[in-house]
Amino acid sequence: QRSRMQSVPGDDIEITMRLDFNEACFGVAKDISFTRIEKCATCSGSGAKPGSSKKRCTKCGGSGTITVNQRTMFGTMQTTRTCDMCNGAGEIIDVPCSDCSGKGRVRKARTIKVNVPAGVDDGQILTMRGEGSASLTNGANGNLIILFSVRPHVLFKREGVNLYLDLPITFLQAVLGAKIDIPTLKSPVTVDIPEGTQSGTMIRVKGSGVKHLRKDSYGDLFVRVIIDIPRSISHKQKKSNS
Repeated sequence: QRSRMQSVPGDDIEITMRLDFNEACFGVAKDISFTRIEKCATCSGSGAKPGSSKKRCTKCGGSGTITVNQRTMFGTMQTTRTCDMCNGAGEIIDVPCSDCSGKGRVRKARTIKVNVPAGVDDGQILTMRGEGSASLTNGANGNLIILFSVRPHVLFKREGVNLYLDLPITFLQAVLGAKIDIPTLKSPVTVDIPEGTQSGTMIRVKGSGVKHLRKDSYGDLFVRVIIDIPRSISHKQKKSNS
């Protein structure tokens, strides 16, 4: 029973980190603050006042468990339970530590730097092992689980590693063709609008998307052409069309 108690890890801590669109695409180092349970530095987690010692529990004899006999209609039933005097520790603190009141654990505020990898997406998580709360027994620390919340971009829409951009063009540009500069995550590029381009046409700009999270390659940027048809035309345009 005591061995099982010692192997119980500390609690995980979940926290949300908000990122700008570019921070998620390119990666960033950010500080994050949270509170966690840690071993008391004064007593090194023992719960006993420095210089004092623990005593063997007199109720369980140091085993951490007690045997209870219960009479039932089928006879006497024997069960093993955690000792209620030492809570399974097998030892009793004689003089408790003044800083943790004998608990051996204290709550502390912490700030750590998180290296956010390039390519994370909204809703993904990053697990930092051992950065959670300390075990209440002698188990391993829990984990710090970071949930990413990414703010949307004013121009781009993201699907996985690919980006999508709506590009309004004039009717004449669609008919005659044109070369137009468009924004990307890094720097503007020029796309070629062929003659007779139809509204809804998708133009692919290879490698101008988001970096893959686990490999050194990038997605693509897909530009959707939207033809801006004028609501009215001038008298000169009408006359030239007649």
